[in-house]
Amino acid sequence: MNPTLENDFVKLLEKHQNIVHKVCRLYTNNYDAHNDLFQEITIQLWRAYPKFRGDAKFSTWMYRVALNTAITLYRKSKRRVTTQDFEGVAFKMKAEHYDDTEDQQIKVLYKAIHKLNDIEKALIFLYLEDKDHKEISETLGISEVNSRVKMNRIKTKLRTILNP
Repeated sequence: MNPTLENDFVKLLEKHQNIVHKVCRLYTNNYDAHNDLFQEITIQLWRAYPKFRGDAKFSTWMYRVALNTAITLYRKSKRRVTTQDFEGVAFKMKAEHYDDTEDQQIKVLYKAIHKLNDIEKALIFLYLEDKDHKEISETLGISEVNSRVKMNRIKTKLRTILNP
């Protein structure tokens, strides 16, 4: 593998790793599963990186790979995330400690989000990341109109979950 490509990837991954942590938080319920999913997403990003052409921003591409990996694993296991061996990966990255202490309102919101289906989780996640409907539609591969309609339905569903 090209050392420059590897260095570029590690720098971009370190810069944007919170994206992966946030996706992991949506699709896992405990520390070990979070770390396993983080590792799996990192491996998938590394495998896909040589094909990254820069047509979209790196962060948008990263969201797409991370969400697709999480959704695929979530659908396969429904509860338990399986991972691949990490030993063969040649690079080492400095991982920041992820502080999971959130205030009570955010915990309640995440608990409600966990009740959504996998696609709804991805959509609300991107919405909470302040992505506009154009970027959401590009990331998820749906139309802008579909993104807006789904978002309105998800908001209604979350209101019902939060205020029964």
